[in-house]
Amino acid sequence: MNDKILSLLGICRRAGKLVIGADPSVDSINKHKSRLLICADDFSQKSSKSVLAAAHKNNVKTFTINRSKEEMSFALGKLCGVLSVEDKGFADKLTQLIENEQRGELYDKI
Repeated sequence: MNDKILSLLGICRRAGKLVIGADPSVDSINKHKSRLLICADDFSQKSSKSVLAAAHKNNVKTFTINRSKEEMSFALGKLCGVLSVEDKGFADKLTQLIENEQRGELYDKI
């Protein structure tokens, strides 16, 4: 896999610091464990309402990445359209990678 974001999400999952799915993500956010919320670009608006509302209410940083549910699911080995990162270090690095990608930078500066 050559995708740094999906690779890091896979490492995060193996470390037990990733919550996959809308309802589990809302629980993570409401329990103040979530550090970052990531949505696939084709995640349904109906499903995203409760997740995004919880994230907004609890000031959890949220990104929609340029990856489909299928791509995320393949990388993580489980069907998903939204996920919550529960580790500050992983969240900070993912935020950096996502922001760099959104600015059009091909390589990580650190």
